Amino acid sequence: MKDRVSIDLKDGVADVRLIRADKMNALDNAMFEGIIEAGTKLATMEGLRCVVLSGEGKAFCAGLDMGSFAAMKQDGVPGVRDLAKRTHGIANRPQQCAWLWRDLPVPVIAAVHGVAFGGGFQIALGPDIRYATPDARFSVMEIKWGLVPDLAGTQLMRHLAREDVVRELTYTGRIFNGVEAQQMGFVTRVVDDPRAAALETAKEIASKSPDAIRANKRLLNAAVAIDAAAGLMMESVEQQKLIGSPNQVEAIMSNLQKRAANYKD
Repeated sequence: MKDRVSIDLKDGVADVRLIRADKMNALDNAMFEGIIEAGTKLATMEGLRCVVLSGEGKAFCAGLDMGSFAAMKQDGVPGVRDLAKRTHGIANRPQQCAWLWRDLPVPVIAAVHGVAFGGGFQIALGPDIRYATPDARFSVMEIKWGLVPDLAGTQLMRHLAREDVVRELTYTGRIFNGVEAQQMGFVTRVVDDPRAAALETAKEIASKSPDAIRANKRLLNAAVAIDAAAGLMMESVEQQKLIGSPNQVEAIMSNLQKRAANYKD
């Protein structure tokens, strides 16, 4: 992981960076492994309240490494012999690189600059929130190589943009910028410095009750997959657990006393 992904935890915020800058953070076998290892560490990291995911150098992630394309002809996807085999819960190994951000118990913000092509675009869709520069470039580029978006892209895109938009982008592979990505629903905010903005938002999230934040993420993750009756019941169950809990009492007292809250993880 050390030569592909770095993690720096400060005040509850994990600054996670893809660090293969010389290759525009392209996805090779080591990058797939590094991202999954990072996700595993984050899932059990003490004191974690929010994550910011970004790429070093000129890009967020340029997609699959060209060397991997060359190897695919003989060996298939790097490190994967059987794509149908579920190796990480509901996902296979490549899918886990995008889906793990959704599965993390805390909010994740992607900060995108340069390019997010193919697998890089799909990884950016896994987080809860996306900030991007106006001139960032995106593409569902798999069609260029005669492939489908298979890093959980079909399951992530459909919740963010209209179906016809998702189909057009998937069938054509056309490149679109950060402004258009926001208009379509893929990007939350367009800013000149996405990483700085993401870290600022993460700091704000980290200042809230960690119990309520995690409950909110569980609810919002489930909302797209369950029916209304189950969703309403889940709201009630989560709220029942929060009411009167130490962190909820602290939220009330800190607001009444006009002071910074001191929440326990």
